[in-house]
Formats: sequence, C-alpha cells, structure tokens
Amino acid sequence: MVVRLCYIRIVAALVFSLQFLCSHGQQPVSVAAVPDQHIFVFDEIRYMEDSSGGWDFEKLTAPGADTLFHASKKGTPQNLKLGRYCWYKIIIRHDSTLNRPYILEFFDQTIDDIEAYLPDNTGKYYEVKLGDQYPFSKRLFAHKNFELQLDNNNNRESVYYFRVRSSQLADIIIVLRSVSWFVGYALDEYLSFGLFYGMILIFALYNLIIFFAVRQSQYLYYVLYILSVGLYEMCIDGIAYQYLWPNAFNWNQYAFAIPLACMSVFTLLFASKLLHVKEKMPVVYRIIITVIIVRILFFVWCLCFQRTWFNYKFIEFIPLSLAFGAGIYRLKTGYRPARFYVLGYSFLFAGFVLKFFIMLGYNWLNFGVVSYYSLTMGFLLEMFFLSFAIGDKVRLLLQKRDKARQEVIRQMTVNAKLKDTHNQQLEQQVTERTRELVEKSNLIATQNEELNQANELLQQQAAEITRMNALLEQDNTQLRTNVEKVTKARALSTTMSFEEFSNIYPDADSCYRFLAELKWGQHFACKKCGDTHFFAGHQPFSRRCGACDYEESVLAHTLFQNSRIPINKAFYMVFLIYNSKGKISSHKLSEVVGIRQSTCWTYVNRVRTLMEERKKDLKQADEQGWSKLVC
Repeated sequence: MVVRLCYIRIVAALVFSLQFLCSHGQQPVSVAAVPDQHIFVFDEIRYMEDSSGGWDFEKLTAPGADTLFHASKKGTPQNLKLGRYCWYKIIIRHDSTLNRPYILEFFDQTIDDIEAYLPDNTGKYYEVKLGDQYPFSKRLFAHKNFELQLDNNNNRESVYYFRVRSSQLADIIIVLRSVSWFVGYALDEYLSFGLFYGMILIFALYNLIIFFAVRQSQYLYYVLYILSVGLYEMCIDGIAYQYLWPNAFNWNQYAFAIPLACMSVFTLLFASKLLHVKEKMPVVYRIIITVIIVRILFFVWCLCFQRTWFNYKFIEFIPLSLAFGAGIYRLKTGYRPARFYVLGYSFLFAGFVLKFFIMLGYNWLNFGVVSYYSLTMGFLLEMFFLSFAIGDKVRLLLQKRDKARQEVIRQMTVNAKLKDTHNQQLEQQVTERTRELVEKSNLIATQNEELNQANELLQQQAAEITRMNALLEQDNTQLRTNVEKVTKARALSTTMSFEEFSNIYPDADSCYRFLAELKWGQHFACKKCGDTHFFAGHQPFSRRCGACDYEESVLAHTLFQNSRIPINKAFYMVFLIYNSKGKISSHKLSEVVGIRQSTCWTYVNRVRTLMEERKKDLKQADEQGWSKLVC
C-alpha cells in the first residue's frame, strides 16, 4: 500500500506539472476521476499569504480576489512563516451519479489551526474549525489526521478555502479520499503504528530486565532513550494527542519538546557508557557533558521564556553527530561493539539529514512516504542495531569472564601444586624443629631446677626488703610531717620570697581554707541570729546559717573584705608588713608583689593602723602573729 501511494503521488505530480505549464487557470480535480484517493499538488492547490491576518472569507470571495492566489511551486506547499496565516484553495468537480461518500484529509497532524470554508449542496459556505489546538473530541473521525466530509450531491465545480496557521513547519498535504479507502488505509496505518510502538515497548522491557539483572547504567539510559523516541514519535504522529492527552490542546503545542530533549541527553549518556568514552576519550567525554548541560539549559530557557524556539529541531544535529562521531572513532580503535552502533546511527543520521535538507527546500529529495517516514524508519533501524551492539558488548563481557574463569582455574591448579610442595617442606621442617625442641626442653628442665632454688632465695630476700621498706615508709611519713610543720612555721614567722610563700598558699582555695580556720575554727556563730548550726554556702568556703539562712562569706569582716588584690598576694603583703613591723615602704612592697605603689601605700596604712590597734595582742603572739591581723 505504501508503494502504491508513492507511485500515485509521483504520477500525479508529473501529470499536473504538465498541466501547470500549459494553463494559467487553477486545475480542478474531478471526483469521478478519483476512485480511491488524490493528493492535491502544484497548480491544483493555490495559496495566498496573510501575514497580518486581515483577510477574511468575505474579502477572498469578492470579485477579482482570485488573482491574489498563486500556484504552488512545490508538490505540496509549506507554511514557511511560522505563526502566520496563509490561505489555500482547491477546486473539486462533483459528480452526483457516484454513490460514494468522500472526505478531504489534511495529512500533517501538527497544524495548529485550520479554518475550512466548505460549500453545501446549495452553494452556500459554512465554516469548520480543525487543528491540534482544539479538543480531539471535536473531530469528524477519531483519527490522528484532520478530515472534512464533502457534499457530493451536485454536479458543480466547488471552490474550497482553507485558512491555515501553525507554530511548527507543516506540509499542507490535502488529500481527496473515498471513505472506504480511508477506512482501509487508517486500519493499515494504525496496525503499522501498533507494530512500531510494540517493538519500542519490547525493546524497552527487554533492556529494563537486563538492567535489573546486571545493574549497569547503560541499559537504563538505553531504556529511557527508547521510551523518549516512542513518546516523540507519538507526539509527531498525533497518537499521543489521541490517546494520552486528548483534551490538553495547549500542552499538545510543545509536548514533543520534552521527549526530544530527553532523546539528546540519554543518547549521549548511553553512548558514553557503551563506548567507554570517559576512559578512552576523556576530552570527548567532557564535550559530551558540556553538550548535555547546554541542551538542558536550552530546554529550560525555551520552556520558561521562548517556547517557539522548540521548533528549531535541527539543533539535535549536534548531539546526534557527537554520538555518531564517538562511535566511528571507537570503531577505528578496534572496539567491536561499535560496529553495530555505527551502523544503527548511520540509518538514523541518514534519515535526519534527509529530513533536514527537505526542510531547507531541497524538494528533489522528497520521495513521498519514504521521505516522510525516513526519521521513523531511522529510529527503528537504529534501535534494532543498537540492540545488537549491546548484545555484542555482553558477548565480549562473557568472553572476558570465561577467560578470567579459566585463568582462575589455572592459577588454582598451580597454587594446589605449590601448596603440596610447601606442605612437604613444612613437614620436614616441623620434624627437625621438634627434635631441636626436645633437646632444648631437657636443657630448660635442668635450668628450671636451678631457677627454682634461686627463686626461693630471692623470696627470702624480698620479705626482708619489704620489712625494711615499711620501716622506711614510716620514717619518710614522719619526716614529711616535720618538714611541713617547719615550712609552715617559717612561713608564719620568718621572711621568705613570694615563690616560697606560694608553695604554702599556692592558690585562692588554700588561702580561703586558712581564713576559714582562723575565722571560725569549729565555733561558728551567725552574725544575725547567733545560731551555731550552719551549712556550706554557695560561695567557696562560705557558711550559711541553719536557722535564718544568712550566708557569710569567708572574706566578710576580715582585712580582705572588698579587696581587689589577689588573695594570695594580699596574704603575702600582710606577712611582709608584719615581719617588717610596719617599716617596709610602699615602693618596696610594690616592687616585691608587682602591684601599683598607690595601692600598696593604702594597704600598708591599713595594716599599720590595725597593728597599732592590736598592739597588746601582738606582743603576746607566737609564730602566727601576722595571722591575728587578718580577722
């Protein structure tokens, strides 16, 4: 049927080309001469560009308006100005004697808006709106293309007008068909679609199962690539609009862009994994990653700001060429799976280039159905040979695994022989070593007897040493106690340096502990209520009355109350002033303790005053006389 349709188009093109050269009037098409179908070509279809959109049907049907229409210079015209209106008209000669219903079909299902003005049996026109921007349920037939029903109950030559606008490059292919021919053609077409998409689904499921079995990402990328191809073809064929989103006509305008972008991304990811691009061609791998990022950014930009740029499908030539070139390079380096890869991409590349040149205006490359479905056939052949490429890679992996397994078996055999040899040597060494150990054990037994005798003597000596150590420990304890008493007595009665004084009172806690013993000892009496029961306070060494909860600091009511001088230096200052009987100068005291002279002068005066007040008590004081100035 496809070959027959191709022949019909070629013959019709030649016939009507001759008619176009011989006549200046638009050629009508007779229904009687169309048993099955007829494609309007060249002078049978005329057009008028309406870029401003200011022409309506009434103006076009006015006298003299026919001169505005031009004959098509191509077999089938195209809307080269995207988003702009263009008028087309055809003439059909009806024949009421034919008892067959006919339809007009627009073959390109990507056209956005078609306003058809059709004459009825009385010659009056009525309007019918078609296109993929309208809900699918409004179509005459549940078919991917656009069909219009003709009124053939007259014998007139009727002019049909069509106002077409599309945001994508579309072929204005208008076909006159009998309904019986259309039904048979549609059934065959949908059968071929079922086979095509069924193969895509089988390829996807097969490779998905392999992915879950071997967990290699290349199979997942291939599955996603195949599904992207299937969804893109469904968008281009109109199958997706019919079955997936029949009411989302706005989404239908740019739905193809998502699988198209996914195709570019996943085909590059699949190629990089299958061909080991990252390991073998690191520069090409960086280029692939860059192209993927740029392609994603381009898609996001178009989706957010400029959706008309989705129609620039020729940019897919870049990732396709990159993947194709990487395969050719890997094939030259001797990588066997690349042969099927290159062969599959050759078909896809040829189909893409054919489509691209037809889009640029090289109409001599348009071979009818073959050219129209060249990209689809390229995808199908590519998927077929890519499956062989994956299988070839799996076969190579299996061969490597078998070689590795044989190498492991060989190595295990060698290891077994080495193990036997090594065991024999070990047995000999163990025998010799056992003999040596027996000889040495006899010698050790003799030495052990001598050691036992020596140990008994050592035990007796150890007992004597232990007794002597106990006596020495008692003497050391007594000596340390005497040294501490002497040192403290020297600290309380003699003159020493601050470093020596700090050994007795090294920190604030030792000073506070000494103050607490001087101030209270074992006889505490609350300053407020006089109660003698107390508990430890919140501050270090303070005491809290058990009756009234009054807490008294260890510095309260002492010489050091409200003093900002460190407590150990304050101790030392009192010690120096007392031992010098108040005759030490503030300059000397400042030099010794490292405190400002003015502060030392104030402190000296306070201590001297206190010494004068307690003069009687200090005369009878012992070595701890300086401590009587504290409390």
